Amino acid sequence: VAASTLHPGDFYAMNATPAVYEKLGLTMVHLPELAAQVGENVVGRTGGAVTAVKGPEGGAAVRGRGYTTDGAGNGTAASGGAFKTASGATGARASTTTRNADGSASHQGGFTATGAKGTVDSSGNVTKGADGSVNGSRTTTATGANGTTYNGSTTYSKDTGVQHTGTCTDAAGNTVACR
Repeated sequence: VAASTLHPGDFYAMNATPAVYEKLGLTMVHLPELAAQVGENVVGRTGGAVTAVKGPEGGAAVRGRGYTTDGAGNGTAASGGAFKTASGATGARASTTTRNADGSASHQGGFTATGAKGTVDSSGNVTKGADGSVNGSRTTTATGANGTTYNGSTTYSKDTGVQHTGTCTDAAGNTVACR
């Protein structure tokens, strides 16, 4: 459905290499504006799927994903997306997962969002060793429009289990109770 709502020049600009696109003789119509609004270059994303939308009130979003393998049992998948609302709020997320032929794997990802009510940033990762050991962590910071901030960190390992720390501060930097 999404491909049928895109101008053909925009659709092929996203899904063909620049060299192939040039030979098609098409022209991009809305794609440069959409890419500028969401801060993401979506031209020539041939390794996976890309979707872009623009709302009637000026909001926009783009997302994409891809997967690669090397023929030796190793593979990586990646995905991401970004949005901008008509009121100016923005956000983005991205992640990568890798699986290796020896059985080890890793995943890392994060997101960010900013709007009238504040900002949030979070990132994390988890790894699985070839021996089956697992370790992971996540760090998050959120700040409200009034300046109150939460900083938190969570880790996991087989040896220590789950550990979490969190601190909240007011706009002046004083430590306050987290709710």
